[in-house]
Amino acid sequence: MNIAVIFAGGTGQRMHTKSRPKQFLELNGKPIIIYTIELFDNHPEIDGVVVVCLESWIPFLKKMLRKFEINKVVEIVPGGETGQESIYNGLCAAERYSKSKNSTDDIVLIHDGVRPLITEETISENIKVASEKGNCITCVPATETFIINQPDGSLEIPTRSQCMIARAPQTFHLKDILEAHRKSIEADKNDFIDSCGMMTYYGHSMNTIIGPMENIKITTPTDFFIFRAMVEVHENQQIFGF
Repeated sequence: MNIAVIFAGGTGQRMHTKSRPKQFLELNGKPIIIYTIELFDNHPEIDGVVVVCLESWIPFLKKMLRKFEINKVVEIVPGGETGQESIYNGLCAAERYSKSKNSTDDIVLIHDGVRPLITEETISENIKVASEKGNCITCVPATETFIINQPDGSLEIPTRSQCMIARAPQTFHLKDILEAHRKSIEADKNDFIDSCGMMTYYGHSMNTIIGPMENIKITTPTDFFIFRAMVEVHENQQIFGF
């Protein structure tokens, strides 16, 4: 079974929105979070979707799911005090769904609710690689130079060919990522940046694929304008066939 856990629990402070969180900003009458969920809802290999949402916005999200005829969302859970806690809440919901279906060795794809430009091909490749190798991290090549501060004050400058930028989905066997989260809870360690960082810390070797460059996280007003432009490009491709 393949389950998507979509994280939409942030408040979007860098977007400077006053009336609503960034994941509920609308383009052409549709919230960003719905654009994202639709990609997984329409994917033939995805069996169920869990959404982690700001608790006060759950009723609105349920209304939007009905309006846009989203069918694969099996549970909506409130976010926690941190991103790490919110993802764990979503993984526990995925575990409940898995047990209800008597499923074993499930794959879970962890994705940001404000990454609506992922492709069907990237979702498929995540599932394939994670099924075969245990996990899969969607990346893009580094296009600028990274500078790493060393403890002794010196600077390390790796070549660009050595560097990639981790994005999402980040895909794992459900039992493996849950085990890592539960170890971190037991150790009271709650400062992991993302799931691949946590899994690496607990001894797992990560496998990567290269995803589309446009798979950006909509965090700032500039990101939203890029998203709007990309949606217009896709619409023009459908209309004019180019």
